[in-house]
Amino acid sequence: MMYWIVFAFFTTAETLTDIVLSWFPFYFELKIAFVIWLLSPYTKGSSVLYRKFVHPTLSNKEKEIDEYITQARDKSYETMMRVGKRGLNLAANAAVTAAAKGQGVLSEKLRSFSMQDLTLIRDEDALPLQRPDSVPFVFPWNPPGHHLHHQPLSNFGPFSIRKERKLPR
Repeated sequence: MMYWIVFAFFTTAETLTDIVLSWFPFYFELKIAFVIWLLSPYTKGSSVLYRKFVHPTLSNKEKEIDEYITQARDKSYETMMRVGKRGLNLAANAAVTAAAKGQGVLSEKLRSFSMQDLTLIRDEDALPLQRPDSVPFVFPWNPPGHHLHHQPLSNFGPFSIRKERKLPR
Protein backbone atom coordinates (compact mmCIF):
# COMPACT_ATOMS: atom_id res chain seq x y z
CA MET A 1 0.00 0.00 0.00
CA MET A 2 2.84 2.38 0.75
CA TYR A 3 4.28 1.79 -2.74
CA TRP A 4 1.02 2.67 -4.48
CA ILE A 5 0.55 5.87 -2.51
CA VAL A 6 4.11 6.99 -3.26
CA PHE A 7 3.73 5.91 -6.88
CA ALA A 8 0.53 7.99 -7.18
CA PHE A 9 2.43 11.06 -5.98
CA PHE A 10 5.26 10.22 -8.39
CA THR A 11 2.84 9.92 -11.32
CA THR A 12 1.25 13.28 -10.45
CA ALA A 13 4.66 14.96 -10.20
CA GLU A 14 5.82 13.21 -13.38
CA THR A 15 3.12 14.97 -15.40
CA LEU A 16 4.62 18.36 -14.57
CA THR A 17 8.28 17.38 -14.63
CA ASP A 18 7.98 15.75 -18.06
CA ILE A 19 7.04 19.13 -19.50
CA VAL A 20 9.75 21.08 -17.69
CA LEU A 21 12.67 18.62 -17.44
CA SER A 22 12.31 16.37 -20.47
CA TRP A 23 15.13 18.26 -22.21
CA PHE A 24 17.53 17.43 -19.37
CA PRO A 25 20.11 14.76 -20.38
CA PHE A 26 19.42 11.28 -18.97
CA TYR A 27 16.05 12.47 -17.59
CA PHE A 28 14.18 9.33 -18.69
CA GLU A 29 16.98 7.04 -17.48
CA LEU A 30 16.92 8.73 -14.06
CA LYS A 31 13.15 8.34 -13.94
CA ILE A 32 13.45 4.59 -14.63
CA ALA A 33 16.15 4.27 -11.95
CA PHE A 34 13.86 6.08 -9.45
CA VAL A 35 10.96 3.69 -10.15
CA ILE A 36 13.28 0.70 -9.71
CA TRP A 37 14.49 2.19 -6.41
CA LEU A 38 10.83 2.54 -5.30
CA LEU A 39 10.06 -1.09 -6.23
CA SER A 40 13.19 -2.78 -4.95
CA PRO A 41 12.71 -4.92 -1.83
CA TYR A 42 16.39 -4.31 -0.93
CA THR A 43 16.22 -0.51 -0.92
CA LYS A 44 12.55 -0.20 0.16
CA GLY A 45 12.44 3.25 -1.41
CA SER A 46 8.68 3.57 -1.27
CA SER A 47 8.65 2.70 2.47
CA VAL A 48 11.36 5.28 3.19
CA LEU A 49 9.52 8.06 1.32
CA TYR A 50 6.17 7.10 2.83
CA ARG A 51 7.42 7.04 6.44
CA LYS A 52 9.54 10.15 6.07
CA PHE A 53 7.19 12.44 4.08
CA VAL A 54 3.73 11.08 3.30
CA HIS A 55 2.61 9.63 6.66
CA PRO A 56 3.57 12.68 8.79
CA THR A 57 1.82 15.03 6.32
CA LEU A 58 -1.33 12.91 6.26
CA SER A 59 -1.34 12.63 10.08
CA ASN A 60 -1.08 16.41 10.52
CA LYS A 61 -3.88 17.10 8.01
CA GLU A 62 -6.18 14.25 9.09
CA LYS A 63 -8.98 16.47 10.44
CA GLU A 64 -8.97 18.68 7.37
CA ILE A 65 -9.05 15.64 5.10
CA ASP A 66 -11.96 14.14 7.06
CA GLU A 67 -13.91 17.42 6.86
CA TYR A 68 -13.25 17.64 3.12
CA ILE A 69 -14.46 14.06 2.63
CA THR A 70 -17.62 14.79 4.65
CA GLN A 71 -18.31 17.94 2.61
CA ALA A 72 -17.72 16.06 -0.63
CA ARG A 73 -20.07 13.27 0.47
CA ASP A 74 -22.81 15.76 1.42
CA LYS A 75 -22.43 17.74 -1.80
CA SER A 76 -22.40 14.60 -3.89
CA TYR A 77 -25.59 13.40 -2.18
CA GLU A 78 -27.29 16.74 -2.80
CA THR A 79 -26.08 16.78 -6.39
CA MET A 80 -27.28 13.24 -7.04
CA MET A 81 -30.69 14.04 -5.55
CA ARG A 82 -30.97 17.19 -7.68
CA VAL A 83 -29.85 15.39 -10.84
CA GLY A 84 -32.12 12.44 -10.02
CA LYS A 85 -35.13 14.73 -9.59
CA ARG A 86 -34.34 16.49 -12.85
CA GLY A 87 -33.97 13.15 -14.58
CA LEU A 88 -37.28 11.89 -13.21
CA ASN A 89 -39.01 15.15 -14.16
CA LEU A 90 -37.59 14.95 -17.69
CA ALA A 91 -38.65 11.31 -18.00
CA ALA A 92 -42.14 12.06 -16.67
CA ASN A 93 -42.53 15.05 -19.00
CA ALA A 94 -41.31 12.99 -21.94
CA ALA A 95 -43.73 10.19 -21.09
CA VAL A 96 -46.67 12.59 -20.71
CA THR A 97 -45.77 14.42 -23.91
CA ALA A 98 -45.40 11.16 -25.81
CA ALA A 99 -48.70 9.89 -24.42
CA ALA A 100 -50.47 13.13 -25.29
CA LYS A 101 -49.03 13.25 -28.80
CA GLY A 102 -49.66 9.55 -29.30
CA GLN A 103 -53.21 9.89 -28.04
CA GLY A 104 -53.75 12.88 -30.32
CA VAL A 105 -52.44 10.99 -33.34
CA LEU A 106 -54.46 7.92 -32.42
CA SER A 107 -57.64 9.93 -31.86
CA GLU A 108 -57.14 11.76 -35.16
CA LYS A 109 -56.75 8.46 -37.00
CA LEU A 110 -59.79 6.99 -35.30
CA ARG A 111 -61.77 10.17 -35.86
CA SER A 112 -60.91 10.18 -39.54
CA PHE A 113 -61.99 6.55 -39.89
CA SER A 114 -65.19 7.02 -37.91
CA MET A 115 -66.08 10.23 -39.76
CA GLN A 116 -65.77 8.37 -43.05
CA ASP A 117 -67.98 5.62 -41.71
CA LEU A 118 -70.54 8.09 -40.33
CA THR A 119 -70.92 9.81 -43.68
CA LEU A 120 -72.41 6.57 -44.98
CA ILE A 121 -75.27 6.69 -42.46
CA ARG A 122 -78.05 9.20 -42.03
CA ASP A 123 -78.34 10.83 -38.64
CA GLU A 124 -81.85 9.49 -37.99
CA ASP A 125 -80.86 5.90 -38.85
CA ALA A 126 -78.51 4.33 -36.38
CA LEU A 127 -77.10 0.96 -37.29
CA PRO A 128 -79.26 -1.44 -35.32
CA LEU A 129 -77.43 -4.38 -33.84
CA GLN A 130 -79.37 -7.44 -32.86
CA ARG A 131 -79.16 -9.04 -29.45
CA PRO A 132 -80.03 -12.57 -28.46
CA ASP A 133 -82.58 -11.37 -25.89
CA SER A 134 -85.56 -9.09 -26.43
CA VAL A 135 -84.37 -6.29 -24.13
CA PRO A 136 -83.67 -3.07 -26.02
CA PHE A 137 -79.99 -2.18 -25.88
CA VAL A 138 -78.86 1.44 -25.88
CA PHE A 139 -75.23 2.37 -26.52
CA PRO A 140 -74.13 5.28 -24.33
CA TRP A 141 -73.02 7.28 -27.35
CA ASN A 142 -76.32 6.96 -29.22
CA PRO A 143 -78.68 9.93 -29.04
CA PRO A 144 -82.04 9.44 -27.26
CA GLY A 145 -84.57 7.45 -29.23
CA HIS A 146 -81.98 5.29 -31.04
CA HIS A 147 -82.67 2.03 -29.26
CA LEU A 148 -81.60 -1.24 -30.75
CA HIS A 149 -84.38 -3.79 -30.61
CA HIS A 150 -84.31 -7.55 -30.76
CA GLN A 151 -84.33 -9.14 -34.20
CA PRO A 152 -84.50 -12.82 -35.10
CA LEU A 153 -81.20 -14.67 -35.00
CA SER A 154 -81.08 -15.32 -38.70
CA ASN A 155 -77.80 -13.47 -39.26
CA PHE A 156 -74.20 -14.33 -38.32
CA GLY A 157 -74.01 -14.37 -34.54
CA PRO A 158 -75.53 -12.45 -31.66
CA PHE A 159 -74.55 -8.97 -32.94
CA SER A 160 -74.84 -8.11 -36.59
CA ILE A 161 -75.71 -5.10 -38.72
CA ARG A 162 -79.35 -5.21 -39.86
CA LYS A 163 -79.18 -2.68 -42.68
CA GLU A 164 -76.80 -0.16 -44.13
CA ARG A 165 -77.70 2.94 -46.05
CA LYS A 166 -75.24 4.88 -48.11
CA LEU A 167 -75.67 8.60 -48.61
CA PRO A 168 -75.19 10.04 -52.08
CA ARG A 169 -72.02 12.05 -52.44
